Amino acid sequence: MLESFEMALRDAGIEKFNLVTVSSIVPPKCTIIEKEEGLKELVPGEIVFTVMSRNSSNEPSRLIAAAIGCAIPEHHLEDFGYISEHHSYGESDECAGRYAGVLAEEMFYTWKKEYPLKIDCAARSAEVDEEGNWTTVIAAAVFIL
Repeated sequence: MLESFEMALRDAGIEKFNLVTVSSIVPPKCTIIEKEEGLKELVPGEIVFTVMSRNSSNEPSRLIAAAIGCAIPEHHLEDFGYISEHHSYGESDECAGRYAGVLAEEMFYTWKKEYPLKIDCAARSAEVDEEGNWTTVIAAAVFIL
């Protein structure tokens, strides 16, 4: 299973970093940037904070998914947002991503009593092969400080 997790980290492009998982708050002034742009800002071995959803299975033909949803507040320079994590079985990445977005929006609303300005999501799904080799999927929000 560890090898499967390493392969998922490589697929995400974050295998070279020391990952520290954090809870689900988007800090004020945080800006969402493209993965390729963000990876250029990081140095191998660096300690990197992340909100991560992870799912693994070795059940043949099992569809697994991992997703995060991000609720960005209207006044994102002064206010915080929320990131949700969702991992599931039997869902496509599209379905899991949509659910993670709804979850982030609902959690944001329960705090603020208002809806966020924007919802983003990222998701990955995979089907375990017929031999039952361990398969892992991750979705992650990586913070660049």
